Order: sequence, then structure tokens, then C-alpha cells
Amino acid sequence: MTFSYFTEKLLRWYPVHRRDLPWRGTKDPYIIWLSEIILQQTRVAQGLPYFRTFVEKFPTVSQLAAAPEEEILRTWQGLGYYSRARNLHACAREIVDKWEGSFPDNYTDLLKLKGVGPYTAAAIASFSYREAVAVVDGNVYRLLSRYFGIYSDIGSTAGKKEFETLANQIIPEKQPDQYNQAIMEFGALQCVPKNPDCGSCPLRVNCFARKNDMVAALPVKEKKVKVRSRYFIYYHIQAGGYTVVNRRGPNDIWQGLVDFPLDECQSMEEIQSPQPENLSLFNELSSFGPVFGLSGEKPLKHLLTHQKIFASFVKVTLRPGQKEALESWAEGKNYSLVDEERLEEVGKPKLILRYLNQIK
Repeated sequence: MTFSYFTEKLLRWYPVHRRDLPWRGTKDPYIIWLSEIILQQTRVAQGLPYFRTFVEKFPTVSQLAAAPEEEILRTWQGLGYYSRARNLHACAREIVDKWEGSFPDNYTDLLKLKGVGPYTAAAIASFSYREAVAVVDGNVYRLLSRYFGIYSDIGSTAGKKEFETLANQIIPEKQPDQYNQAIMEFGALQCVPKNPDCGSCPLRVNCFARKNDMVAALPVKEKKVKVRSRYFIYYHIQAGGYTVVNRRGPNDIWQGLVDFPLDECQSMEEIQSPQPENLSLFNELSSFGPVFGLSGEKPLKHLLTHQKIFASFVKVTLRPGQKEALESWAEGKNYSLVDEERLEEVGKPKLILRYLNQIK
């Protein structure tokens, strides 16, 4: 199988159609690494302002490594998939501690870094050091599957290996950086998931999917993610300008972020029409003689990869003089009280941000 036609067309297409993005045109591995981590499972339009903020606040990997984790999470706030932020911080520290502040200059060593998988390692190795190792992301799977007529499941281990092998056979030795940029950009702009403009595609003459009317069927992904629904009642508890907050622990969603105390229920009905006698926190807080108020007409919904969160919010207002008693109660529950300025500073899940913005 000859690949010269495929690679040449992509390399000609890329300079004409590529987007002007701030992480292009540089060989700085820190900038490339930062952009790739931010863009994992994130659209460019959403990730771009976060990238700019990170570069402004942490211009070097050493400054990123030296920052407190809370500041990293706060800067990441709203971007989702917070394990990326924690891995970003851990990787920066690893580079400073073990690599003297310089990124490894080859794919094999890059792959050893915390949170750096084959795709990110290949991106850094090819863009920064021009190592001929292929990037394989969703855009690449789609393009290779359609053009070469590959039916292997991209969600399977065997399928991923097949695509990775093919991608590394195609990549040109002399221009691996430009080629990797080109194939990803082509998938993002031209060979898009739904209704691509095949009539204007420079690869259309030899494209298997176009010739066989298989564009909508490829690539194949058979494994579906099981999504679990969860139902929360959050308590927004305030006294004298202070709010009770909960720092999320390990082994659940949003590790290291701050939300509110909550009751987790079993059904949508329970959070739409809360019954006080069934809610532990509701009963505990009643001893303070607070004013309760259910916020919003319907629960907020928040989608994660494996979970669907539905949340109602109960506003609990205490008299200012009860702040000390509330603080004592909160400490017994491993909660804490923060003022408005501190609440703004800490990293919070997007769901909590939506609620806070809703009640402003």
C-alpha cells in the first residue's frame, strides 16, 4: 500500500486551511504539552481562554510546579475532567524534580511522565523534537477509518493498535511535525463526524467511505459507556456572610474541589419534592431554626463521562449570631466556613458555579 498521495494531499492542504492558534509555530515543549492537556476532551473554542490564562499565570513549567494545587484547580475551574488539572500539576513537579526543569526530548521518556499518554507524548515528540511518531486521536481514527476502509472497533485494544500501526507507517520522516498537525486539523475541519463536505475534500478520489457510501458508518465504535444517574440535594448554608463548604475527597467525582454539604437521594422525585423527615442534613439543621428555601423550579443537570448528576439546591439562612454554633457543627462534619471572597477564590465544580451565577 502506498501512502504518498495521502500524505502529500494533507501537507498541501494544511498551510492553506489551518487555524491560527497560539500553540502553533512554537517548539517549546511546555507550551505544546499545556495545550494538549487542556484540549483533551475539550473543544478548541472552550479551551483557548484557559490556555491563555495558564500561560499568563504560569509562563514556565517551574512556576506551574511551584503553585499550590488549589490555585491550579481554581484556574481550571469550569473546564471539567479535573484529574487533568491534578495530573498537570504532578507532571510539572516531576519535570522540575526529576528532569531538572526540562522536558524529555524523546517519545519513550515523555511517555513516562504523569498524565502523559501515547497521544500527548507523540505530539510533544513530533512538534518539539521532530521525532517521527504519529499522533492518534479521534480525528485521526475517523480520517484513517474512512479513507482506508478500516472497520476495526476504535474502542477495542486491537483496533487502537491497528490504527496506531497504520498511522506510524504513513508519517513522513522529514516532516513529522507538519504532518501530525495536518492530519489532526483535517479531521477537525474537513472530515468531521457528521455530514462532512465530501465534495470539496482533496482526498475524495481515493476515499473508501465516499466511494462505498460508508461515511456515516465509519469509524466503528461498539463499546458504549454506561452512564449512572445520581441525585443530589445541596445545602447552601449561610450565617453572617459565611458559607458552609465541603472539600471533595478521593474516590469520587471532583476530587480536591469545593462544593456544599449534600444529601444523595435515589430518585428524581426525591429531589424535586424533598421530604424533610427523609433527609439527614435537613433534620440536623432544623435545630438552628433556619429559613429554608428550595432554589429553582427544576433540578440542574450536569453531564460527566460516566455519570449524570441532577441537583436541587436548598438555601439555608441562619441568624448572624449563630455563626459560631454553625462553625462548631461544620467542623464536626469535616466542613468549613468561608467568607464571600474565599468562596470566590476556591476551585468549584461547574454545577456549583451555575447555581451561584443563577442566584446572583
